[in-house]
Amino acid sequence: MAQPKIIVLGNEKGGTGKSTVSMHLVVSYLASGHKVGSIDVDARQGTLTRYLENRSKTIASSGKALPMPKHRSLHTSKNTDHGQAEKEDYALVAETLQALEDCDVIIADTPGNNTSLSEALHTRADTLITPINDSFIDLDMLVRVEGEAHEILRPSVYAEMVWEQRKKRALRDRGSIDWIVLRNRLTMINAHNKGEVGRVLQALSKRIGFRLGEGFCERVIFKELFLSGLTVLDLEQMGTPLKISHIAARQELKTLVTMIHSEEKKPSPSS
Repeated sequence: MAQPKIIVLGNEKGGTGKSTVSMHLVVSYLASGHKVGSIDVDARQGTLTRYLENRSKTIASSGKALPMPKHRSLHTSKNTDHGQAEKEDYALVAETLQALEDCDVIIADTPGNNTSLSEALHTRADTLITPINDSFIDLDMLVRVEGEAHEILRPSVYAEMVWEQRKKRALRDRGSIDWIVLRNRLTMINAHNKGEVGRVLQALSKRIGFRLGEGFCERVIFKELFLSGLTVLDLEQMGTPLKISHIAARQELKTLVTMIHSEEKKPSPSS
């Protein structure tokens, strides 16, 4: 049996749209006929889990046959022994992936901080998607820059963590992790700053090995849909007339899915 494709949404900062992207990817794959597993590793906040709970309520109240994934919500071990807790977390991830092995695609939403559960899923990822807001505050999660020229000093803590998980993945099964960094929640303001962020990201992509893509623009619709557990792909089925912004948002999602499955050669970190 073919192994499911594992897509992990990860970074070490909150508020970048990981859960929104996760939910839209889940529904996109469901809509294309795939059997989808979803994992909420950020169980304490549980945004993806609540999103799906809201979706279940909408299904019950509307009678609409909206597709649902096979969902799991994970909690970190409470063992006070750090080493044992890490072993339990890694074992939990392995058990969860085994329980979802009949799926075509598994999408995991991870928290905005480093945990052993998050690390365990990073090392299992076929595709890692890191959404970042288009600012130097978010860029700091990936790289240290200095001065008005924004000189790249060194990869930051999250980039180093991803590098470690890539090495673990290669040692375990000789697999590789395709890393996509998404410039998410794009706006039209501060064009100069956006240009500088883009320039640094392009240089960094060659240095540490990720593909650079554009995610979702900042839209009110994404926040509104959370309460009903819907995505922009569900609007027509729910009888909501599509606006130009809805169509644009659907195209952004289509572009992301196409990028995930692109045959483009993955960049390798420079030595």
